[in-house]
Amino acid sequence: MNHASMFHRGLLSLFACTAFASAGAMASAATVPGHPRVNEVSRRIDNQQARIAKGVANGSITGKQAARDERRDANIAQRESADEAKHNGHLTKAETRRLNRAENRNSRAIHRQRH
Repeated sequence: MNHASMFHRGLLSLFACTAFASAGAMASAATVPGHPRVNEVSRRIDNQQARIAKGVANGSITGKQAARDERRDANIAQRESADEAKHNGHLTKAETRRLNRAENRNSRAIHRQRH
C-alpha cells in the first residue's frame, strides 16, 4: 500500500467519523418519532432554555448566571448525544434517569435565581 492510498483512506475515515458525530448532535436537537425517552430529555432542555431567556428578559437572571445555566444545559445535551450514539439513537432507562437528575438540578438552580 503506498502513502497516497493510506492518506486517502485516513481522510475518508476521518470524514466518516465527523459525519457520524455531527448526525448524533443534530439528532438530539429535534424530536424523533418513536423515541419518547430521547424526546423527553430534548424537550426539557428546550424548556429550560426558554426559562433562562425569560429570566434574562425580565432581569431576574444576570448574563453571567444565564451563561452558566446554558453551559450546564449544553453539557447535558452533549451527554445525551453521546449516550444516543452508543445505542443507535436510543437512550436506556438508566441514561434517561441520569440525564433527568441533571436537568432537575439545573431546573432548581434556575428557579432559585429567578425568585
